[in-house]
Formats: sequence, structure tokens, C-alpha cells
Amino acid sequence: MRLTLTLLATTLVAAAAATVAPAALAAPPVAEIKNVPTTLHGTVVPDPYRWMEEVKSAPAQAWFKGQGAEARSVLDRIDGREAIAQRLAELADAQGDAVRSVMRLPGERYYYLKRKVGEKQFKLVMRQGLQGAEKLLVDPEEATRRDGVPHAINYFKPSWDGRHLAYGMSAGGSEDASLYVLNIASGKTVGRPVPRVYDAGVHWLPDSRALTYTQTRLMKPGQPVVETYMDAQVMLQRLGGAPKPVFGPTVTRQLGLVRLDVGQIYTVPDSPWVVARTTDTTVPEGKLFAGRLADLGTPKMRWQPLGNEADKVMEVALQGDHLYVMLQAGAPRRQVVRVDLRQPVPLQQAPVVAAQPKEGALEGFELTPTAVIAQWRRGTSVLLRRYAKGDVNGVELPLPGPGTAWTAAAPAQDSETLLYAHSSWTEPLRWQRLDSSDRNARNTEVSFGQRSAPVNLPDVVVTEVQVPSHDGVLVPMTILHRKGLPLDGRNPVLLDGYASYGFSISAGFSSDNMVWIERGGVIAKINPRGSGVHGDEWHRAGFKTTKPNTWKDGIAGAKYLIAKGYGSPKTMGIMGTSAGGIFVGRAVTEAPELFAAAIFNVGMMDTIRSEDSANGVTNISEFGTVKDPAEFKALMAMSTYHAVKDGQAYPGVMLVHGMNDPRVDVWQSGKTAARLQAAQAGLPNAGTTLLRLDMQAGHGMGSTHTQRQALAADMQSFLLWQMGKLGLRD
Repeated sequence: MRLTLTLLATTLVAAAAATVAPAALAAPPVAEIKNVPTTLHGTVVPDPYRWMEEVKSAPAQAWFKGQGAEARSVLDRIDGREAIAQRLAELADAQGDAVRSVMRLPGERYYYLKRKVGEKQFKLVMRQGLQGAEKLLVDPEEATRRDGVPHAINYFKPSWDGRHLAYGMSAGGSEDASLYVLNIASGKTVGRPVPRVYDAGVHWLPDSRALTYTQTRLMKPGQPVVETYMDAQVMLQRLGGAPKPVFGPTVTRQLGLVRLDVGQIYTVPDSPWVVARTTDTTVPEGKLFAGRLADLGTPKMRWQPLGNEADKVMEVALQGDHLYVMLQAGAPRRQVVRVDLRQPVPLQQAPVVAAQPKEGALEGFELTPTAVIAQWRRGTSVLLRRYAKGDVNGVELPLPGPGTAWTAAAPAQDSETLLYAHSSWTEPLRWQRLDSSDRNARNTEVSFGQRSAPVNLPDVVVTEVQVPSHDGVLVPMTILHRKGLPLDGRNPVLLDGYASYGFSISAGFSSDNMVWIERGGVIAKINPRGSGVHGDEWHRAGFKTTKPNTWKDGIAGAKYLIAKGYGSPKTMGIMGTSAGGIFVGRAVTEAPELFAAAIFNVGMMDTIRSEDSANGVTNISEFGTVKDPAEFKALMAMSTYHAVKDGQAYPGVMLVHGMNDPRVDVWQSGKTAARLQAAQAGLPNAGTTLLRLDMQAGHGMGSTHTQRQALAADMQSFLLWQMGKLGLRD
């Protein structure tokens, strides 16, 4: 469930509605109640819709398709939806070509994903020099046309010498990527695709003749889904050769790895070392080892332990004989230390090269030949700091203005020149180039294609506030609206939060936001406890048994917006995505009187059953386990599905999900939609509950531009309809 917020989206394909007879569109099918109660630590936990977890069964498929078809029928009848969809498309196209995931390698080779105006999906391209001509490397639309299912590029990694490119591609939003190796000169695939390489942890050896990748196990029929990510192996494969396992719980047994220690191996040019790091795929804390590169894949290989979960390792980078490690044990705002691999010491004793800041937190870093370049979060802004040798406090680098800056990946660490993307709440993303070693250097805008700011946008007022929560703690929130908007309590408001894994919402331009603001809407972005806006301590204050602070902070944000006249309970909307489903679902079920409408987007809704799913077991480290009495109690408090009360009127709720979601199973939204519908049956003042599904989407990664645009139009029109701002055609 851990992922970048701007990528989360799913949609309903028209084919799903076509499978249902027109007569069935009159009302969504009623879910049959087949309660399967479970007693945990003396508490009886009801589960009336457990049968939906068998998603592929005929009854579940029929119910899901019927619900999805009814949702599509209703959404298409909202007056104004098509106008919203048209404006969303206009603003998106006005910005020009979209570019992301830029990577720079030696020789001024740039690789990136690009979607031109009018195209549905990102393609993988490269260019030699920033002024060089683009070369198309991989077009996923070819696979889409061949198979009739949307395909997307999940990750890529060029070889150091530029002759080959490894990339992962998956279908239907499943994220079940296969690894391909492309010969760039010939355009042909080398060998056969490797299945079950989900993650971007692909690394070329310095000689560019071999690479390592992490492969999950082949699941056998009837094997529990919680086994999906267990016993993963890091494979070493030479071009044209057979793969060989070199690291993992079943491979390097002497290292004491647990079954959920999913590893990856790091190598870089000009380093005689190889570094292995494990995570549970969800939280970054794990184990850390180093060994001699020359011994990799041989009986001579000896792994030297460097750190474990207690060190709270967040990120690593190898350079020569040194390993740079960002950790937060003893430094809740994070710091970077340097370990000499020739004479390693415990991480807590390693010399600090980038000290934790006095405010905000460090979020990531890159290496140049002479410095550490760190991304430094301060509120919703992300700034850049340069830490030269001996300067542990660093120097802030100049940026084009306030906002968010993210450096492009430069794994070879061969240049002092930075390439980074910069955006703000009111300025679209632009790529910038800066010589980090020159204090007088100026930012230079870099073009990867047609790109411009939309014209005739409204003047937007950006207000940063500190909201007192239920216990007096001040919670940061950013409010966006059109200049001159009267604060008379009648404006449509959308409160958006996430607050898990230490992830924070950052300043960034969104054409979706602009369409909402143009129509007189207010956007409020909140970073409750559970996010990392103030570092690890803020994260841990909305974590496992302290998780109620997350949605209580959200409720406080809604009350603030109402008290200040931005909106009222009749115009207040709230949204959460993925793990943000806890934020939105529990805010709505604890304080339904505050809201007119809510979007539960691919949300985590049933936290009691979640850990029995493939990805849910990896989230125990963030949310807890039902096997622990205290954590079970916390999970019950988090579970929206179990918080719904019979006879209680709730606001209008649209639950959004993709049927191929590998991160949060679709049954979580299905069970919660059924529960909300049953609890409010016959209530005259109940809001509408819709379950919006996509038969060819997953958690949002891999969705096409068309799918994303349709989802945004459905979200905004549903919210405005439930707020009384739009009508519904007969």
C-alpha cells in the first residue's frame, strides 16, 4: 500500500456495464449476509460478507459487476460531469508532454518515461545529451494492442555501458511485472522475460555483463496468498546465461533472515564492494550486509553484517569503499552516516556526514563526487541541501521558488550537476539543471518536450495553518482556493489526507485541483500524525496503537474548515487513498455529521482481515497484527468495515477500486460498500453509496491517462452532486 500519491487512480471500463442487462441497472444488487464471526482475545468480530474474499467466485463476480454497472449508470447521469471531464482534459493537455522517472548515466545519457499529448500511456525513451534527439526504447501500447489489456512500464535500469536496458512491464494494473532485457542498438529482447520481478530493485554489475534482480516465489495451487512475498530470492544472471540465486532467506541461511526479508543487491562502478539490504516491502527498516564483489555468486562469498531493524535504515548509497546510510535511530529527523567498508563500525558509531535538521526532516539523498545532496522537507515544501566534506549542517541550494524539488536518479555519481524536477501548488512541474558545486550557479530550465503552464487559470490563495487537534497538538494543513472567494460556508470543500508509513503530502501542481478551484471549490491538504512531516516521532504518533490520532486529526481539520467559513457540513467532502482509507473511513464513521460526501479510493477498509492477504502480511510492521492483544484492539479501532453502525445515516460515499489490485484487495471496498448499503437501508437521510470498479486496473499504477481522467471526473462530479451543487438526470 506504500506508494506515490500522484499516481493513485482507477476507473470503470464500459465493458463491465455491458455485461449486465439494462434491467439490472435500476438498483445495485443486495449482498447476501453470511456472517462468519471470529473470536479474538475474547472479542467476537462479525464478518457478514466474508464470502466476497473469494473474488473470483461466481457469486462475488456477479455482485461486483452489478455494483460497478450501477455506479457507472449513476455517474453518467450527473449533470455537469461531461463538462468537468472536458475541462480536466483541456488543462492536462495544455501543460504539454508529461515526463517522469528521469535517470542520468555517464556520457550525458538520459532515460525517462514520457507521455505525449494525446497518448494514453508512458513510453520509455532516451537521448544522448539534453539537446539530443529522442530514441524510443519501449512502447507498452504495442503489448496493449497485442493482448487487448492495458500494459505499463513499472521500472527500468540501463546498463552502465549503455548497451542494454532492463525493464519491468505488467498488465491490467496488476503490478505483476516480468523483467525484460533490451539490446538498445538492435531493439531486440535478450533471452526470455523473467516472471515475478515485481520490484525496481534491479542492478547491473559494474562490467555491464550481468545484473541482479529480486524474484518472488512461484505460488502453487492452494498455497496461502500470505506466502506471496516470502522467501524471495535475489538472482544473479549473466547476459545469455542461466540465473543463479545469491541472496535470500532460503539462499543465505547463515545470515538469520526471516521469510519476509525481501532483499536487493547494490553495486556501482569503481567499487570493489557489493551491498545487500532487506525490507518487508512496506517499511524501509531491515537488515544490511556488505561483501566483496569479486566473490558474488561463488563459494568464497562472505556477508558482513552492518545493521538491522533497530538502526531504522531509510536509504543507502554505495561509493568506492564507502557506504552512505540514511537512518533515523537516535535521529528522528534523519541523518546520513558514512561507513568505511574496509573497517566497518556499527551504524550508530559511524561518522555523520549530514546531520539531522533542526526542523522538518531529511527525506532522501543522492551522491556527487564530492558531496551529499539531500532532499529536506519543511512542511509541504521539499528543498535541496548540499553537504560537502566536513560540513555536516549543509548549505541550502537555490531553487526557482517555494515548492517541491526531487532530484533525478544519477546512480553513477559522476557529476556535480544536478537535474531535478520542481513544482509548487500553483506552478506546474518543470525540470531544472544546477551545478551544485558553484555557489553562484543559477537554475536553468531543461525541456524534455512540449511543456507550458495553462493560461487563464484563477489566482489561487495558498494558506498554511496549524489546526489544534483533539488533544491540543497542532496539525499542519494547507488550504487552496480562488482569490476573492467568499468564506460564507457555502463553498464545496475537499479535505485530503494519507498519513501512513511516514509519507507526507508535498506541494505540487495539479490540474485536477485547478478544475475544482475554478468551480469555487476549496482544497485542503492535511498531514496528520502518521505522516512524516515532522520526522519519525510524528509518524510514530499515528502508528499501530496510536493510529486514532490520524483520523482525529482529520476530524479536527474538517471542524476548522467549517468554523472558518470555508464550507459547512452540507458542502464538506473528504478523501483518502490506499492506507489513507483509514484516515477517510474512520473520520466518516466517527463524525458522519461533518461531511456531505467522501471518496474511499482503493482504501484499506477491513484491517482485521487485511493481514491474511498477500500484501497485508507485509503491512503488519506499520499497522500491527491481530495476534497481539493490544495491536488487535488498535486494528479494530482502525477498521472502517467494523465501525459502520446499523441505522446511522452516513454521507454519500464512493468507493473506488480496480479488480486487479495487488496492494489492497478489492474485497476490502466490496465488503465496506455492502455494509454501508445494508446499515442505511430505508433511511430517508442516507447518502448514496457507490462502488466504482475497473476490471482492467489495479492500485492505480499502470492506469492509462484516459482512465485517470475519467476517474477525476467521476470523483468531482460525485462530490458536487452529493453536496447539492449538481443534479442527477432521470
